[in-house]
Amino acid sequence: MNAFYNKHGIGDVLLVQLETETPEKIHTEQMDDVTLIKDENGHIAGFNLFSASTYMDLGEAASVDVSEELVTALQNALEKNGVDLTLEVDLSPKFVIGYVEAKEKHPNADKLSVCRVSIGSEELQIVCGAPNIDQGQKVVVAKVGAVMPSGMVIKDAELRGVPSSGMICSAKELALPDAPQEKGILVLPEDAETGSAFEVKA
Repeated sequence: MNAFYNKHGIGDVLLVQLETETPEKIHTEQMDDVTLIKDENGHIAGFNLFSASTYMDLGEAASVDVSEELVTALQNALEKNGVDLTLEVDLSPKFVIGYVEAKEKHPNADKLSVCRVSIGSEELQIVCGAPNIDQGQKVVVAKVGAVMPSGMVIKDAELRGVPSSGMICSAKELALPDAPQEKGILVLPEDAETGSAFEVKA
């Protein structure tokens, strides 16, 4: 789940995205302060909560931190508006420290590498175009569902025929201060703990 709020730009509306993929065809259903966004099969892909600041304290942030407190407040808001929807949310960190277990040349692209990256609880296959990626590195991984500082949402993808789940990030993509302009992923110290959260300021 991702949540976005821009009071000055669009008003007192919290935009909640439940699926990383936006349906091709959508229809909406209004229930008091809640507008449900459904796909053609009636599955709820997201919703907009109007008068959001009356239900929770959101501050001024554009990208809202998805926490247990936020999920509870949203669940209460849905119930108050008569919406029968139970939120099932993965609250694990979306930016984590990964360890590059293996790197192979992409079979269909000279400048891409196919990496196996351990993030502690699981191993991901990520296609990476950075020239400095290598086996044995500690790196920052944006998992599927992560929202980059640019606003881009990370999704499962297929790059030149090879599936890729997540993204290995550069300092510039993470909007870190004094990030180098040249292409290349951020390489962390060897003692960085694989699987631990990496804090990103949206």
